Order: sequence, then structure tokens, then C-alpha cells
Amino acid sequence: MNFEDFAQRLGQIHARSLWIEIAALIACVAVAWGVCRWFGRDQPRDSIWFGEHTYDGLLFPLLALLLTDLARRFVLDFQTVLVLRIAVSVFLSLAAIRLVARVLRAVFPSSALVRLVERTVSWLAWIAAVLWIVGLLPAVLAELDRITLSFGKNQVSLRTILEGTLSAGVVLVIALWIASTLEKRVLRTAVTDLSMRKVASNAIRAFLLLIGLLFALSAVGVDLTALSVLGGALGVGLGFGLQKLAANYVSGFVILLERSIRIGDNVKVDGFEGRVTDIKTRYTLVRQGNGRESIVPNESLITNRVENLSVSDLKFNLTTSIIVGYESDAAQVQAILCEAAAAQPRVLGDPAPVAFLTNFAHDGLEFTLNFWIADPDKGKDNVRSPINVAILEGLRKAKIDIPYPQRVLRVESLPPRVPPTGEARL
Repeated sequence: MNFEDFAQRLGQIHARSLWIEIAALIACVAVAWGVCRWFGRDQPRDSIWFGEHTYDGLLFPLLALLLTDLARRFVLDFQTVLVLRIAVSVFLSLAAIRLVARVLRAVFPSSALVRLVERTVSWLAWIAAVLWIVGLLPAVLAELDRITLSFGKNQVSLRTILEGTLSAGVVLVIALWIASTLEKRVLRTAVTDLSMRKVASNAIRAFLLLIGLLFALSAVGVDLTALSVLGGALGVGLGFGLQKLAANYVSGFVILLERSIRIGDNVKVDGFEGRVTDIKTRYTLVRQGNGRESIVPNESLITNRVENLSVSDLKFNLTTSIIVGYESDAAQVQAILCEAAAAQPRVLGDPAPVAFLTNFAHDGLEFTLNFWIADPDKGKDNVRSPINVAILEGLRKAKIDIPYPQRVLRVESLPPRVPPTGEARL
């Protein structure tokens, strides 16, 4: 339908037929909302089908689209249809927007790029809907078909490129949706280990994206046999320029399969100590207790020395040292140190805090307090500081001396005294 047909339909609309279409549209929307409301009562808020409020999921615009199109076909036998035709295009655009938005939010919940993709898809969908409603979409597509681009000996129209991009996008979004569903419904119950679940999820997602991309390219008309040349070039690039990148990807899968380092472990890499928050295919995120996060290439975790503080025991040892005077009672000092550590709620009772006389220092007796915590990711200084304060208060209350550093200066000889100028000589 062109713009003249749209204007002709608009002129044929009467008040009675308009109210019939509006009533049919309201009925279709009410039925779609009721069905979604009934089946979406116990669904999670991150559901792609139902969304957070039932009507912002994918199922509502799809049901409304189906019912509205059926009503349009039925009413079309009796009168000219305009409102229902507009509603069909609106619900179709809304379903496309909801599909992309809900799937990307479920797969990439913390990505800032998702908002940009949503807005871009929304603008394109609504522009296409408006052009189809007013009857200008066929003319725009015909104009895009006349614009051609040269790729070697082949001529490709701009319309073919846009349709291919749209097809590839839809296929990739559906592939991501299937991967996300498998991860939530199958892997979450079948695989209890978080690291193995991560590697299985990454493998399934990569496989489905590859299959989806091949299907999309084939649908557009790209000869897949030509990709063999690209695969050979890619292999050469991986062997030379991309060897570090390939090593990091391979190392990431090795780490996830061997489970030498798992999500949640406390590790120390190149002097940086923290908790493993995520293992990507190329790098691993290590978060320190003070909030700083380090991005460690996976190859470094395979080839370099890494201290995994959580492999053998989840208990984490902390120490603090203090020097008291030589006249102090060693047993009393040990009791004060242990009581100060045991009073903190984060300090474990098994093993219990223990204090040792570790050195006869120049200024006094040096004691070292050992205590254990189970949550080093919450910070270490914030538990060591109150213990030190309690030790200081306990020692002062017991009148135990904490000596200042003392140094003895020995003078072997002094130069002869020279009288100042003008001083009388005797």
C-alpha cells in the first residue's frame, strides 16, 4: 500500500466503523494482558517472557499482535480497517524492541552498551512502523535497493546489507536467548561447581553464536565456502600477531577446566592479593579488600607463580606485632593479646588466637599475635585496627610499658676547645 491508498482509507473511515475497531482493539489488549497476568504471577522478575510487571515482557506484545491481526482480518470483511492496521504495526515494533531489550538485559545485566543498543533498535523499529503505516515503506525500500556498493566484482545493494544485518541480529539475539535459558534452567541444576558452569556457559554461547552467524550469512546469500580463506588467514594471524591473545583464551579454558583457580578463591598474583570475582575467557578479575580490582591475563595465571590462599583451607591468617618492656610479665602480655583478638566477631574461635614471644628486640620483648578470619574479601585492616586498639588499651590498663626506641650514642673523643676571638688569654 502506498501513501495514496492510506489517504483513501483515511477518507473512508466513519465514526461507527472507528468505534468498532477501537472496541476490538481494547478487547484484544485486555485479553492479552489477562493471559500474561494469569500465567506470569509466579514468574521471576528477570523473565524474558513476562518481565518485571507482566506487560513489559515479550509475551504481551506477541499476544496482542496475534489477536489484533486476527481481529483485523475478521473486520476487514465488513469495513475498511485503519486503527487495527496501525495497532498491528505498533505491536510488531514493540515485540521486536522487547525481544532485543529483555534478552540483552538477561545476558549482559551490567553492560552499559545495552542501553545504547536498546535505543538504536527502538528508533529503527518505530521509524519503520511509521513508514509502513503511512505507506512510504515500499518506496523507501525501493530507493535503498537502487543504492549499490561495490565489493570487488560483486554489486550489493544497501537494502540487502540492511536486511542481512537485521537477519543476523535477530539470529544472534535468539542464540543468546537459547544460551541464557540453558544456563539458567539446565546448567544451574546440573552443574553445581561455579567454574565448570562458567566454562560450559561460555562454550554453549560461543557455539550457538557461531551457528547463528553461519545461518544468518547463509540467509543473506553469502557463500560460506569463501570463509575457508578467511579461516586460513585467521590461523596465520593467531600464529604470529595474535599468539598472546590466543594464549590468554586457551589459558582461560584451562583454568576453568582444571579448577586450579575458582571464582571466590583468595589469590596473590604479582604482589596483588584479593578475591577472584570472575573468570573471563581472556582475563581474570581479582578484587582487593579495599575495592581495587585488577585485570590479570589468564596466561599469567598459568605460567607464573600464583598463591591460592583458599585451596587447602578457607581460613586466612593475620598477624600483628608489638614490643613491651623487658620487665613485663610474658604470660600476662600473651593473655591480653589473645583477649583483644577473640573479642572481634570476625576472628575465628577455631583455631583460637595465639600469641608468641618471637624476638628479644633492642628496645624490649617482641610479641606476635596470630589470628584467623574466614572472609578476607571484606578487608583485613578493618579487623586488624580494632585489635590493635584493644591491645593498646589492655596494655595501658595493666600498666605494661610500651618502650620508645632507645639508642646509645658513644663519643670516642672531642676536638680541643678553641677560644672565641677576643677572649682574654690567661
